[in-house]
Amino acid sequence: MTTVITEPRSQVRAWLGVAAITASLFVFVTTELMPVGLLTPVSAGLSVSVGLAGMMVTLYGVSAGVGVPFLVAWSRTVNRRALLATLLAIMAAGNLVTAVSPNFPIVLAARLVTGFAHGVFWAIGVAMAMRLVPGEKASKAAAVVLSGMSIATVVGMPLGTFIESLTDWRTTFLIWSGLSLVVLLAVVLTLPSLPSQSAIPVREVFALPVRNGRLRVVMITVALYVLGHFGAYTFIRPFMEQRAGASAAWVTGLLIVFGVGGAVGNFVAGHTAGKNMRATFVVACSGLVASLLLLLAIGGSPAGLAVAVVLWGVSFGAANLCQVNMMLAAAPDTFEAAMSLNTMGYNISIALGALLGGLFAGGFGTAGAVWFGVALTVIALLTAFAAHAGKEAHP
Repeated sequence: MTTVITEPRSQVRAWLGVAAITASLFVFVTTELMPVGLLTPVSAGLSVSVGLAGMMVTLYGVSAGVGVPFLVAWSRTVNRRALLATLLAIMAAGNLVTAVSPNFPIVLAARLVTGFAHGVFWAIGVAMAMRLVPGEKASKAAAVVLSGMSIATVVGMPLGTFIESLTDWRTTFLIWSGLSLVVLLAVVLTLPSLPSQSAIPVREVFALPVRNGRLRVVMITVALYVLGHFGAYTFIRPFMEQRAGASAAWVTGLLIVFGVGGAVGNFVAGHTAGKNMRATFVVACSGLVASLLLLLAIGGSPAGLAVAVVLWGVSFGAANLCQVNMMLAAAPDTFEAAMSLNTMGYNISIALGALLGGLFAGGFGTAGAVWFGVALTVIALLTAFAAHAGKEAHP
């Protein structure tokens, strides 16, 4: 009798823990992407150019990417529940400092520190969720956690833009600081003790792509499409405002549309990637190229802008789901290490994409950032297609 009652209760608590980790991802991803929707007011409020304001994304990505393999390896003996709680506390402090900062250098310093926390979460979060549930439910738990990224895109970033339109950008970051503390409390209350497992030293982490050709190809492909996407996406608000005369409300609506498209892309790819993951990724990359070209061709009208954004969101959502699965499939026995490399490559690409997109935007206008995105996603498409064709030729 006791077993019958306890088992459902333990399962409920396990899934509550998964939900808390999903909420953590929501907070981290929203904090990372928040400046995309707030570039214009932040640049005006701190008296810097839009291109320079894009460094809020760049430095966050640098620290999230470069630091993660070292931090994960150095913390390999730390209980994962305690580590996640610490990461959320850092996130809350970073958003608070950003909200009250008197100048742009302090904002950049806060973003740099919170980026480190973000990177470590990506390396440990999915693995933590998979440990909370029975083995046969591990994949489902991972999918639930990764949905936090789509929720952040659909709800978090547009909500931040909406809050800014009602108040100001400082209030937006202040609210997210409080939300980080709420999620921290949820983590402490729902997660059991999770001693570190399967973490490896730094030297072994960096040796993985040297020894594993499949992992190496996946990392290159992911870096290319993320460079292209974020080179263009970081400057989507000023592009909308300048090309189509979009209002703050219209920008918010389109960001929501983009997020919904990402969720749809995740859902569709979740069904097709199991049958042919590489082909699904090729199709997703093709959609990224097509959406950016449509943005340049018909993005001057509200209807054309909406069509391009919908396709962009669906394609990016599908590509994101595929790249996580491809990365993990390439190194299934070193889960945290593979995730730390994935985080490093992905976030460095975000940083470089925002930086290079900013250079193109500064030199050629916001359309230059979109053309940069086109070029890199085309190269990613060719790389993915070549890898897919090579696999077909040598099954």
